[in-house]
Amino acid sequence: MAEGNCSIRRVAVYCGSASGTDAAYLEEARTLGAAIAAAGIGLVYGGASVGLMGAVADAVLAGGAEVIGVLPRVLTGSEIAHSGLTRLELVPTMHARKARMVKLADAFLILPGGYGTLDEMMEIVTWAQLKIHAKPCVLINTAGYWNGLLDFLDTAVEAGFLKPKNRALLRVAGNAAEALEMLVEQ
Repeated sequence: MAEGNCSIRRVAVYCGSASGTDAAYLEEARTLGAAIAAAGIGLVYGGASVGLMGAVADAVLAGGAEVIGVLPRVLTGSEIAHSGLTRLELVPTMHARKARMVKLADAFLILPGGYGTLDEMMEIVTWAQLKIHAKPCVLINTAGYWNGLLDFLDTAVEAGFLKPKNRALLRVAGNAAEALEMLVEQ
């Protein structure tokens, strides 16, 4: 994907501040960061220098693209703020972080992570369902990490709690390259 092939200027990546137990998670984060930079797209992310978050940011920076971190002040001690970013914005709360990331990003990609990643992903897809935004949301299912969640979402459709058209708001990619291709298709 070459710069200018899509309307995506910046992509938000939601992912863990840990690296996980499977080396595939860290490798996919690095691959995604390199692909974002190669596409001439900027990154918006949680601002940490550790885990998958740090790996994505470092790869985007190494590729020469813009990286904006958004970090709640309360986390500057527990999540080590990345010191080499294009810009690090400190915000007062987690709610402010999420709102700022949504404002800065044209699309959302989700890598493996824990509660925070799940919270960010569910909120952004819910906002799409409520038509608060119409930005693409793509989950990257590295090494089948999200299979249990995807099964649950299918169960929610079958049980009548989630409409199929809303289930489709969360697109699923097998890897970073496929996720970026989905953004080009927008």
